[in-house]
Amino acid sequence: MASTISTNQLILSLPLKSLSSSSLTTLWHKPMSECPSSSSSSSPPSVKAVVNMHNFQMYRHIMSPGWTLGWTWAKKEVIWSMVGAQTTEQGDCSKFKGSIPHCCKKTPSVVDLLPGVPYNQQYTNCCKGGVVAAWGQDPLASISAFQVSVGLAGTSNKTVTLPKNFTLLTPGPGYTCGPAKTVPATTFLTTDGRRKTQALMTWNVTCTYSQFLARKSPSCCVSFSSFYNETIIPCPNCACGCQNNNTCIQSDSKLLLKPGVNTPRKDNAPLLQCTKHMCPIRVHWHVKVNYKEYWRVKIAITNFNYRLNYTQWTLVVQHPNLNNVTQVFSFDYKPLLPYGSINDTGMFYGMKFYNDLLMEAGPFGNVQSEILLQKDAQTFTFKQGWAFPRKIYFNGDECMLPPPDTYPFLPNSGYLTKLWWGIEFGIVTTVRD
Repeated sequence: MASTISTNQLILSLPLKSLSSSSLTTLWHKPMSECPSSSSSSSPPSVKAVVNMHNFQMYRHIMSPGWTLGWTWAKKEVIWSMVGAQTTEQGDCSKFKGSIPHCCKKTPSVVDLLPGVPYNQQYTNCCKGGVVAAWGQDPLASISAFQVSVGLAGTSNKTVTLPKNFTLLTPGPGYTCGPAKTVPATTFLTTDGRRKTQALMTWNVTCTYSQFLARKSPSCCVSFSSFYNETIIPCPNCACGCQNNNTCIQSDSKLLLKPGVNTPRKDNAPLLQCTKHMCPIRVHWHVKVNYKEYWRVKIAITNFNYRLNYTQWTLVVQHPNLNNVTQVFSFDYKPLLPYGSINDTGMFYGMKFYNDLLMEAGPFGNVQSEILLQKDAQTFTFKQGWAFPRKIYFNGDECMLPPPDTYPFLPNSGYLTKLWWGIEFGIVTTVRD
């Protein structure tokens, strides 16, 4: 059985199938050979299914506490054992004597195992706590897998009935899954590479992601500033919701000193710092310096959620001058080419073991970087807000930008001429030193 996800889609399918850059694939295939469910000869036979989840989304990952995959069995199937994952509940297995199945629920929910489990419980690409990186960020970490032994499922491709009602939580809602569809059976090479074996059958399921299903309001906002204008353009008021003292906390509140205030809740309810925008994440874009042939931008990402760290975060920016990125400081950067020949979109993400973890709200709840861009004489300008991004996405969700008519504007030409000369003179002085 197979499964897959995308920036907008999750598809359960073959790992070698051609997929878009914004899809996650979970492959479930059942080998031809049967295996006993236990050492007891009275136990009915079972088939082993290998589930591979390939995340082909370029910038939407699954962060801690990880994915939960669910479905409904078509008949009276049970799970005898699992390697690399486990179900969250065993269910009622009272009708079984002797060997007891791992799960008897008709609607099992499966989660990944945590890092550090014993080797005999591990499977290839398992045991990462359900965290799956985006394909564009770390292809090697964009795979998750486990093995499941299914009983009472039939022993041929004519007697096995496909499960239904697939669900994917990551860890919240957002994905809607369609029915399972049979695809050509997966083949496997033996270790010596001289023989192929074939799975009993393989199927896939397509799930579509919707930011509107995940949440009713945006989850991030953007603010602007520039060296040529003293005005700081904040996030729009109530960008992610309006302030409510019952759902937010002041930055100087004594409640923050209580033990456990940063502990996540099971329902993932946030504890936000009280702000006018009430967004968990704010991205600030500052036009910092203008050189003769280059210009420099500073990006700061701030977390206002006291209960959540953002692991392996991603930031996607759309701007016409990203086709001339000269250097990125403190962040890793990868251009995205959604339209082939148009290079105006790029993905920023944290350096591993340095700033790939955005801490909870507080003194350390921010990450920053600077970008040096080379000017294109035919397009570069500071007029009419050209220096500011067209769109910004944090962890795959679009952020709310300020209204275009509020962007920092250029001063009058007399002041601008003095400003330009001052900047050029400052650069020359620095170079001479």
